[in-house]
Amino acid sequence: MPLPADEPPPPGTASERTLDRALRVVIGTAMAMPYARRVAFMGALTRGVVGPLAGYRGRALANLALIHPDWPLPRRRAVAAEVLDNWGRTLIENYSWRELGAQLAVEPVAGGGLPHLEEARAAGRPVIFVTGHLGNHEAPRHVLTRLGYSIGGLYREMDNPLVNAHYAATMAEVSGPVFPKGRRGTLGFVRHLAGGGMATILFDLHAYDGVPIPFLGRPAMTATTAADLALRYDALLLPYWGLRRADGLGFDVMLEEPIPHATPRAMMEEATRRLEARIAAHPGQWFWVHRRWKRVRGA
Repeated sequence: MPLPADEPPPPGTASERTLDRALRVVIGTAMAMPYARRVAFMGALTRGVVGPLAGYRGRALANLALIHPDWPLPRRRAVAAEVLDNWGRTLIENYSWRELGAQLAVEPVAGGGLPHLEEARAAGRPVIFVTGHLGNHEAPRHVLTRLGYSIGGLYREMDNPLVNAHYAATMAEVSGPVFPKGRRGTLGFVRHLAGGGMATILFDLHAYDGVPIPFLGRPAMTATTAADLALRYDALLLPYWGLRRADGLGFDVMLEEPIPHATPRAMMEEATRRLEARIAAHPGQWFWVHRRWKRVRGA
């Protein structure tokens, strides 16, 4: 997939333009390779070069030491390497959305959530999928799109507007509209839900206006947006995950049982517990690079 070039890029600083040009060169080089080779190439590049140079390896190691001080250093290093490998693979997979869709063309949906989803679609009930930066979070959307579902999303824009412009385009190409966080984007997202739409929210980023919820043993500010909207619009709240297999290319797509409606905090506590269970089983597939445990408000 060529990078979008038919619209003028948003303004950016000199450093942002330099980073964007470098990323375009890397992605363009990878896209010239056969799919399996390009995915492996990007995994190796981010694991061995980009991640360490950008400080991501150090940040992942610091977060792993914070949460798992009992782990020996070699284990933390191995997990950090897997994190960076998965990040690079995920990045190029999402730019290669057609090939990723073909890779997922025959993948089943495991877990107990599919009958609930089918029932919601038949009733015209809105659905909010919650997930995290685990494996490839776009994999479930590909599989559900193949089954006839149109799924939008609410996402946080990247700091670099030039990179964000072409990365956001990869999300929009898969299924349903995507909305950036912020007043205008959230209004569009709300209208989409109010009309009986389906959309995804990644809830595992630090939220300054969230509530402190224990995550992997330490309090983390967590947005209650998904639960708030589910209650407001009587939407089904379904966790889903795209877990990478050992071959580095295939995925196990899991659609879990709905999270029951309760208080927003209780609902997000349950979503967090389910994410924690997946991370415990696949620690190298969660993006430990995020600054997830920033200072808790009021602490």
